[in-house]
Order: sequence, then structure tokens, then C-alpha cells
Amino acid sequence: MNVSGEARDDGPLAPPGLCALRGLNLSCIYVNGIEKPNGPNITLLNEDHFVLPTFSMAAKVRVAITCVLFVSSACFNVATLWTITHKYRKKSHIRILIMNLVAADLLITFVVMPLDAVWNVTIQWYAGDVACRILMFFKLVAMYSSAFVTVVISLDRRAAIINPLGIGDAKKKNKTMLSVAWSLSLLLATPQLFVFHAVSRTQPVHFVQCATLGSFQEHWQATLYNMFTFCCLFLIPLLIMLFCYTQILIEISQKMKISSGKY
Repeated sequence: MNVSGEARDDGPLAPPGLCALRGLNLSCIYVNGIEKPNGPNITLLNEDHFVLPTFSMAAKVRVAITCVLFVSSACFNVATLWTITHKYRKKSHIRILIMNLVAADLLITFVVMPLDAVWNVTIQWYAGDVACRILMFFKLVAMYSSAFVTVVISLDRRAAIINPLGIGDAKKKNKTMLSVAWSLSLLLATPQLFVFHAVSRTQPVHFVQCATLGSFQEHWQATLYNMFTFCCLFLIPLLIMLFCYTQILIEISQKMKISSGKY
């Protein structure tokens, strides 16, 4: 379940309330500085009484899909890891790449998926402040590592096609790139330890959530952090992979033309 801790502010005096915890899937409106939650999972009885979100049908579907993905991902990745370690004992550079990719995928499987499933069921956060920070940190580490290891594989495939004579140095280069990938994953996820924390409210009802509420002084700071994470996690890896596989396609096409010209 995605959680953002920034309140939607339509007035300088608008107080942060339930709308500040977007883990509730709320839309927020402010009337004369008074917060009024509005959304499919919450009912506004009057200005002083609220009904908290429930484990809705949509949430149940998300949990069911997550459980199916968890079981399939765990089985396939464990099977792949067993096959590599038992049937392919020679430590080639391809074997090292696949093992790192499996490790990153298993991190997502056993950290991100269970966390999202349980969070959808509980709705609130019951694990405390320390667990909030640590789990949000490892959640982003898992996502970064999977993306970055995939980028390393793309760079390795590009090098194998563009410069096939350099295959002897591939193992050393890949180890260096993998070390950088995992180090960047840990480094870029470190802010999660500071921006996320357990937020507790007692009015109008007691509610605890793991969110970034209060970590950013201005709304643009939260937007900047989210955009930075998006670029590092999705955009930059995507551009690098497009560059690598485009060059691979061009190189293969040129070699095919040369080969067909000889005959």
C-alpha cells in the first residue's frame, strides 16, 4: 500500500488530519480551514464523526493477487537458485549475474510483497516507529537492487555483442558493476530511514500510520524527493536499458547485412 505523508493544503490554516494520511486512499477538501475527508473508503457522518476505512473488496483483491505473486515468485526464484548452485557449479560471469538477480527478486518477494499484503489487511500501522523506518528502507533497497542488477545485465549483454573479444574481463567488470549496484541501492534508500516514521493521531479517532507526514517543510520538497526516487528507480534504468538493447539490435543488424553480402 502506497503511503505519502503530505497533506493536501488548500489554505494556510488547514490542519493536518486524516487526509494527511493518504494510506487511507482519501481525497481531501478544506472548507474554511476545516479538513473534510472524502473518498470511497470513508464515510462522513457529520463534521465530528468519521468512519475509518475497512478491508474493502478492492483491498481483498489486491491481497489475493499479491499472495499469488508471492507464491509464484518464491517458487520460481528458489528453483532458479537451486538449479544454478547445483547444476552449474562453474562460476561464469553469467552465473554470477543470474544469482544476483535472483537475490534481488527474492528480496522483493520476502520484503515488499508480504509488507504490502499485511498492510492492506491491517490498514493501520501496528509495528512501531523503528519497524516503520527499517521496513520502508528495505522495501526501497529491494526495488532499487532489482532495477540496478537488471541494468548491469543489460550492460554485460551490450559488451558481449559490441566487444566479444573482451569476454575475458567480463567477470571482473561485472563484479565491479554489481558492487556499485548494491551500494547505490543501500545509499539511495537511506533517506527512507529519516523521512518515514510512525504518525499517531487521537482526533477525531485514534489512528496510527507509517508515513512521511511532517518530514518535509514544503510540498515541493516532497514532490522533489518523489521525482528523484522515480527517476533513479524507473526512468534512468529504463533509458540505460533502451540504449544498450538499441545498440545490440543495431550491431546484430549490421553483422547480418555483412554476412548476407558475402554470400
